[in-house]
Amino acid sequence: MGAVLELAILGLLQESPMHGYELRKELVAKLGAIRAAISYGSLYPTLRRLQAAGWITEAGQTPATAEEVPALTSRRGRVVYKITAEGKERFAELIAQTGPETYEDTGFGVHFAFFARTDRATRLRILEGRRRKVEERREGLRDVLSRAAERLDAYTLELQRHGLDACEREVRWLEELIANERSGRTPAGSTPGTDPGRPGTDPGSSVENIPPPPGQSRNEPEQP
Repeated sequence: MGAVLELAILGLLQESPMHGYELRKELVAKLGAIRAAISYGSLYPTLRRLQAAGWITEAGQTPATAEEVPALTSRRGRVVYKITAEGKERFAELIAQTGPETYEDTGFGVHFAFFARTDRATRLRILEGRRRKVEERREGLRDVLSRAAERLDAYTLELQRHGLDACEREVRWLEELIANERSGRTPAGSTPGTDPGRPGTDPGSSVENIPPPPGQSRNEPEQP
């Protein structure tokens, strides 16, 4: 989660300086795939680590309002952070990385959100790796359904089928994205300079369009 959250923060700070509360709101709104892992407990230690590394710096303070102060904390000024030149280099390094972490649900979601700033070869490697990951998950669910269906109760069986359906839909979606990358096309519904989204959707909601992992409903209410 550490490198993924670093990538998300540095990517957002390239857009504009923000204080911690603004960053958290942007992370939740723009990077829905990791909203469950975002908290003041994980955000602020990461900000301190990025600042100590010289990748971000303080740009000043703005007054805090009651709404923006976490419970049981003092109402002090909000520190505004901005990315440094070294931070931009770090972002470029992180966004070019591929590997197992970028194929998992969280890593893939964050990298996908910044695909507009990623070179085509890297996008293609991440998409192909994600497809392999989801295909493995799909085959595991198929194996469970073929060998253990008779031993599962009706609700557990329905949950497994739901997960299999989600995997199959995501594989089809990934195959379309991969075909687009290989032919040099952007996904349908997006325009140059925007985050690519799932075909037929608004380009600004790319991560939210990733099919949910098995057992999770897209309409499941957000945890507070």
